[in-house]
Amino acid sequence: MWLDWSKKPHRGLRTWVLLIIQTEPKNGAEIIHSMESSSSGWWRPSPGSVYPMLQQLTEEGMVRKRASDGKYEITPQGKEEAEWPSRILHAGPRTIEGTLDEISSYVSYLEDESHSKDTKMRQNAEKIKGLAERLSKVAESK
Repeated sequence: MWLDWSKKPHRGLRTWVLLIIQTEPKNGAEIIHSMESSSSGWWRPSPGSVYPMLQQLTEEGMVRKRASDGKYEITPQGKEEAEWPSRILHAGPRTIEGTLDEISSYVSYLEDESHSKDTKMRQNAEKIKGLAERLSKVAESK
């Protein structure tokens, strides 16, 4: 199914809401909390964004609000829409070269993070050393 992203306002919010509800039914406040938590507190959507989106998704038949507890659950139509971007987001690298490129990106992130004042690098130093040792062993294998 091809989606015309330009005709879908708030596409990121829409997709994120569908992906969250796909995991388990939630009410609007739980969706907001889930978004804030998964972004490590970086972003908390406003109720003025989430609730109108839930209303729109309900009107489109993508989700339905359960009468029993007021939680929103995804419909088969909503699952179909949520699956397409989810496959892309979670596809990951499919080759050794792709995997190494992705690892390189994460190493760059850790290097930048190590120069930050609010870093958690010290807390994770042993884990980083362990990963470095494992990668060394992989590099030495034939």
